[in-house]
Amino acid sequence: MTLTPNRHGSPVSTGTSAATGTAPNLGVAAGRAVAVLRIAYGFTFLWAFVDKVFGLGFATKSGKGWLDGGNPTAGFLKGAEGPFAGFYHSLAGDFWVSPLFMIGLAGIGLALILGVALRLTAVAGTVLYLMMWSAALPPTTNPLIDDHIIGAITLVTLALLAAGRTWGLADRWNNLDIVRRYPWLR
Repeated sequence: MTLTPNRHGSPVSTGTSAATGTAPNLGVAAGRAVAVLRIAYGFTFLWAFVDKVFGLGFATKSGKGWLDGGNPTAGFLKGAEGPFAGFYHSLAGDFWVSPLFMIGLAGIGLALILGVALRLTAVAGTVLYLMMWSAALPPTTNPLIDDHIIGAITLVTLALLAAGRTWGLADRWNNLDIVRRYPWLR
């Protein structure tokens, strides 16, 4: 790790620490901006979970929530288009799809908000985003890039920047014995 002075003369890390595996020090303002981005993305996942559980009338109609007997994935999967439509149509109604999807939404949202397990969260969130992207090919506003791809790139970036260190519990999480033993849980 190399330290160089910033414009105020304070030392700033310019590389990854081999000892801790943490990302470079972004500086206070950038660290806070990245933390806000992490927390905001966390709330998008957690909100989707809450709306689908209770049918709050936003993306999920009132009375159609999971607690009301609604299926949080069936409408999306049945409406899939493009080259993977058959695959997604075959998943609609399978007993394991909705619980796995809902656990994913809640887990990704909470992990982002708390700033823990961002490597695992980036992988899970990227898989979820790419599946949602591939269920609606081609995108209607751009031939390749849409908000799902931007979301996946953002999750990977947050993990690479160790975004849970600012306003998050990453340092405490990373010091747990199990996380030390299995660094992919960082």
